Order: sequence, then C-alpha cells, then structure tokens
Amino acid sequence: MSNPLLSLLNERGTLLADGATGTNLFAMGLEAGDAPELWNTDAPDKIVALYQGAVDAGSDIFLTNSFGANASRLKLHDAGHRAFELSKAAAEIGRNVADKAPRTVIVAGSVGPTGEIMEPVGALSHAHAVEMFHETAAGLKAGGADVGWVETISAPEEFAAAAEGFALAGLDWVGTMSFDTAGRTMMGVTSTDLASQAATLPNPPLAFGANCGTGASDLLRTVLGFAATGTELPIIAKGNAGIPKFHDGHIHYDGTPDLMADYAELARNCGARIIGGCCGTTPDHLRKMRAALDTRAKGPAPTLDEIVAALGPFSSASDGTGDDTPPARKRRGRRAA
Repeated sequence: MSNPLLSLLNERGTLLADGATGTNLFAMGLEAGDAPELWNTDAPDKIVALYQGAVDAGSDIFLTNSFGANASRLKLHDAGHRAFELSKAAAEIGRNVADKAPRTVIVAGSVGPTGEIMEPVGALSHAHAVEMFHETAAGLKAGGADVGWVETISAPEEFAAAAEGFALAGLDWVGTMSFDTAGRTMMGVTSTDLASQAATLPNPPLAFGANCGTGASDLLRTVLGFAATGTELPIIAKGNAGIPKFHDGHIHYDGTPDLMADYAELARNCGARIIGGCCGTTPDHLRKMRAALDTRAKGPAPTLDEIVAALGPFSSASDGTGDDTPPARKRRGRRAA
C-alpha cells in the first residue's frame, strides 16, 4: 500500500511543506535554551497554533514538534525518559489538526540528530543510535504520523542508524541533511554522496534532500547536485528564509516572503518536488510560496548565475564536490530553528 505522502505527491506533482518550528515557537514565547518538545504536553494549544498556521498558509505537509525528542537531547532537560511520550504527543496533536483540515494534509514526524558524534570519531555506538531513533519513531507512529522526517543530519552513519530505527518501528520515512560547509555537511557529505546513500540503504527513504544550511542560494545549488545524479527518488528542498542576522538581541532572517516565493519557484525548476522553508520561515512566507507554486509555470533548471540574481550570492565558491573543498568540521549537531 502506498504511503499517504507518495499518494498525494503523485496526485499533485509538487507539495508544499511547512516552515520553521523554532522561529515560530520563539514568537509564541519559547525561551532560548528551553526544550520546545516539552510544550507538547505543557502548552499543547501553542503547538496546535504552530501546525494550524502551516495548514492555513497552504502547506500540504507539516512537521511535528519533535526535532529534539530523543533520549540524548532530552536528557539535557532531565526528560530523557520521555522521548516516546513527547514524540507521541507531538504526532497526536498533528493528527488531530490534519484530520480537521478541508483537504489532505500529511503529518510528518520530525526527527533531528542525536546531538552526539558516532563511532569511530565519537562515542555514540550504532546500536545506541538505532535504539534512540527507534524509540522516537515508535512514538511518532503511535501518535498517528503518516511518515517520519529525519532532518539536519550531517553524518552518513547517523542517517543509516535513523533508517534502521524507522525500519524497526515500521514507519516510512524521508530524510534530509544540512549542507553548510562549502557545499558539504559538517561531516563531509556531498550532494552526490547523499543521493547514493539514499538509493542503497536497506530501508531507503521515500524522498531525500536538504534542509537548513546557510542561505537559499546554497541549498538550491545542492538540489541541482542531487538532480544531476539522475536519482529517481523525489527531492526535498527546505531552505532558510535568507541569512541570519543578529539584531536587538535576537536572530532575524532577512528573506522576505517575496524572496521565498522566488525560491519556491526556483526549487521546483531545480528538480525538487517537496518544497518548504526552514529557519526564519513563517506562515507569511508560506502563503507567498503557495501562490508561486500554484500560479507560476514550471520552467527549465536555472543557472547558478540566475539563482544568485534572484536569491543572493553563495556563501562559498565550491559546491562541495571539488578537490578544493575544505575538510569537514567536527562539532555537535544543532536544533533547527
């Protein structure tokens, strides 16, 4: 039986995903350093508002408030034992919102990195990583998620562990990595590497792509890299709303709704079929993106110069696939905003 995500994708051709989780929850009062997943039980009305904002703006898919709902991250908030519970609550709220929508809306269970470095570079074993991903995935499935959505991954070993965890839970999944180091992930993965891994995993994702990273321009260059491999899997593009800038004690993203409308159009032309926003993306951005996808005809793949002219310059000269790319940095994963 086809997954609801694939059924809707086959019906519509291109799907609009949601925007940021952190950005929108901070606007509702979440404090820096707090675990947003605790709001699934402590402030569920705000999570309803988060999901409903995406639905009302025209999103076909929204991600659950469960990015950090794994034992490792929650342990930092004395809640490591609540990974299943908080994941399940995130999906249950989402299921209720989606079922009330006047059209089909997909509930995607967000799963971020563990925050630890895997062996042999770090101390996290494959078995322990699989165990954590399995626990989160099981909670999301129990809560009614249509599909799991692994995001902001940097290491291929962690991507593989997530795939195994979802297989154990019996939940279909999609996966994205964050390419933020001169066209590569922090652990050195290129667009070609991810396309190859996605196609050869024992439990492959239904779709794969990129999220977060630096700016929308860089992300679209990565999407072009995915498309150039000839992959048959649907490609995901979930870029930030511009570049983060520190102003009045807060981080703001400079991407306007009109810029994100252009980004959505270009993402489709680059080959993406599931298009959304990451950090900084609000319902106002999503409404413009929805209108662009609905009213603008699909065009040819843009050149790099056309991407720069529309969205701004790349953060680096390299797309990560050349020999001149700097070596990978080694640091802990971060929460998507």
